[in-house]
Amino acid sequence: MNHMNIELKGRKAIVTGSTAGIGRATAEGLARAGASLVINGRGRARVDEAVRQMRQVFPDSDITGIAADLSTAAGAETVFAQAPKPTSS
Repeated sequence: MNHMNIELKGRKAIVTGSTAGIGRATAEGLARAGASLVINGRGRARVDEAVRQMRQVFPDSDITGIAADLSTAAGAETVFAQAPKPTSS
């Protein structure tokens, strides 16, 4: 399988539904390219486990997790409130 070779150091990404499946694969690809990540899923236990596993595979990556259901306004507000804010350059 061919992999894209891209450099995302200094970039930040929030990947929704990233505790499993396509979202998880997307998060892994972004981490491999050097991006800082926010892993998101609805359940705290699954988010924590995904973050733990990702940090083992990508120890130099900045990976955080936010458990929130983005199908609700309250969940969207949670992600917005807890996600790392951009820093000015």
